[in-house]
Amino acid sequence: MTKKKIAVLPGDGIGPEVVKQGVSLLDSLSEALDMTFEFSEYLIGGACLNAHAVPVQDSTISACRQADAVLLGAVGSPEFDNNPPHLRPEKALLGMRAALGVYCNLRPAKLYQSLASASPLKPEIVAGIDMLVVRELTGGIYFGEPAGIASENGEDVGRNTMIYSEGEIRRIAHQAFQFAQKRRGHVTSVDKANVLSVSQLWRKVLTDVASEYPDVTLSHMLVDNCAMQLVRNPAQFDVVVTGNLFGDILSDEASVLTGSIGMLPSASLGDGAPLYEPVHGSAPDIAGTGKANPLAMMASIAMLVQYTFGRTDIAAAIEEAIEAVLEAGYHTADLQVQDGTLIGTEEMGRLVIDKVAEMLAVGAGV
Repeated sequence: MTKKKIAVLPGDGIGPEVVKQGVSLLDSLSEALDMTFEFSEYLIGGACLNAHAVPVQDSTISACRQADAVLLGAVGSPEFDNNPPHLRPEKALLGMRAALGVYCNLRPAKLYQSLASASPLKPEIVAGIDMLVVRELTGGIYFGEPAGIASENGEDVGRNTMIYSEGEIRRIAHQAFQFAQKRRGHVTSVDKANVLSVSQLWRKVLTDVASEYPDVTLSHMLVDNCAMQLVRNPAQFDVVVTGNLFGDILSDEASVLTGSIGMLPSASLGDGAPLYEPVHGSAPDIAGTGKANPLAMMASIAMLVQYTFGRTDIAAAIEEAIEAVLEAGYHTADLQVQDGTLIGTEEMGRLVIDKVAEMLAVGAGV
């Protein structure tokens, strides 16, 4: 068996609870993948601030660089809301992404039919949602300089800088078009080119890169229109590619359409070790109650199996298992399923793991 090193960053809030289910799922796939896993756990975010007075230690970043993949739960806690920027839990996440060079963030949003009634939109509007948000992750306004709060002319002034180079835009554009080739062949590039110079360059580069992919259709959409279209006609989207800030906001909006932000997984790919995490955040209000939805984390494991290990068959089995459990009516508290069975984090994780094992056994003819 091949040995794989997995760096585990449970983080804050419900992070440890959902990561536990993700680790259990991946460990259960050892035989099917013909791999053994070495899981090494590290502190990050608020947990690291409490223990070491920094949001992430350099030794943790070094260990993650040496890993085959990184699993992250969530970062963030209200107790640090008044901390200076460099001592906030979220700083660890931005630093980790930059250190690993994971510039391509993939956030799929797919509606499971059994959750149609859980969406805040009418069933006829959300029917057929199956999109992939490709978000540039290591540039834009989250990383641009100058940034910060300083005193100018007797008052505090906050400043952030949105900046993208042609090279940064070009590499994320290629990723979007290549994913579209494997899907339905349509890329929607989202910008604010009617106002922002950065977006004007973004649109120019996307148009240029599109000429290399004649089998993919490119359309441009302003970010405010995209936000509206996501609630008006979300099924129109295939691959959506956009910058860091817009991608952060729009993918969260898209996730809620599918029934709950607790359903949205993500993969961050690039030059270093890939990073896999649910999008839902730390949700400190339900931490420790057993109410957390682990499905986004488990779907993130499916993405890990697909993109890092190249086993699309096992990734598909995980996704089918999640769908089967939902179809059977089981749901966590964030999912409003009519006549369903309310269960907690641990039981949801166990049901999915058992269903995956059952599907793999059938496939192997056991």
